[in-house]
Amino acid sequence: MNTLIHPVPVAAMDRIIELALAEDNPRGDITALTIVAQDARATAVVKARQPGVLSGGDVFTRTMHLVDAQLEVEQLIPEGEKFEAGDDLLKVTGPAASLLTAERVGLNLLQRMSAIATATAQLVDLVAHTKARIVDTRKTTPGLRVLERYAVRCGGGVNHRDNLSDAFMAKDNHLALLDNGEQLTAALKSVRARLGHTTSMEVEVDSIEQIPPVLAAGVDIIMLDNFDPADIPAAIELIDGQAVVEASGNINASTVVAVAEAGVDVISSGAITHSVKAIDLGLDMVIA
Repeated sequence: MNTLIHPVPVAAMDRIIELALAEDNPRGDITALTIVAQDARATAVVKARQPGVLSGGDVFTRTMHLVDAQLEVEQLIPEGEKFEAGDDLLKVTGPAASLLTAERVGLNLLQRMSAIATATAQLVDLVAHTKARIVDTRKTTPGLRVLERYAVRCGGGVNHRDNLSDAFMAKDNHLALLDNGEQLTAALKSVRARLGHTTSMEVEVDSIEQIPPVLAAGVDIIMLDNFDPADIPAAIELIDGQAVVEASGNINASTVVAVAEAGVDVISSGAITHSVKAIDLGLDMVIA
């Protein structure tokens, strides 16, 4: 694995997997326990049925081990690597009944994580000729954020704030409670005075008229929300290097290039986590 991807902590991984296993197998796997011989062993291969980018091999492996420590997993393609339809991705060997019990949870997580890595890599590749970085949002599946954020990293993306405690970020619903102009500037300056020096401040704007009072407060990041790409250069000129410029809203493969070429520093996309379709992977088993 590329160490820059930063793996998911085992404790965080285990919490998610154990919950999923308890949901899927609350009182034992009736089928596997009754039709499969207790001493039967098998080998299974996770095979790609469509192209993608791999993410979740460690999670799949941990799922197997939590069901049965005797299950041995070999990852055949590194995390973050592209694969083609027909490629073998992982190989599992061990007690057949345990393998069958662990199969669905392991595949569910692997398929979703690989789908997110694939969607992220598509956007990253499209804007590779620009300075823009692709980042995620908090629009993640409840309970799976740590895995989905990792999948974004596998796809070459970067993580936004992880949670509400990580950074100050005023969005449209926050600003709706304030007047624009001097009141907004004063409110943001008051926030800056109360925050720790390592805590960043980001403010979302949906019009160029909102930028001056926000900029006057000395914020670190200005998010251009749903800006037409044609209007972005004027916003960047107004900001003039005084803050990081982020673009967000309706970011997908059809829109991301125009936004990136307009000159923003960061492009955040909720679609890479909330709108992906699971990558089609299958587990083919043979008796060992």
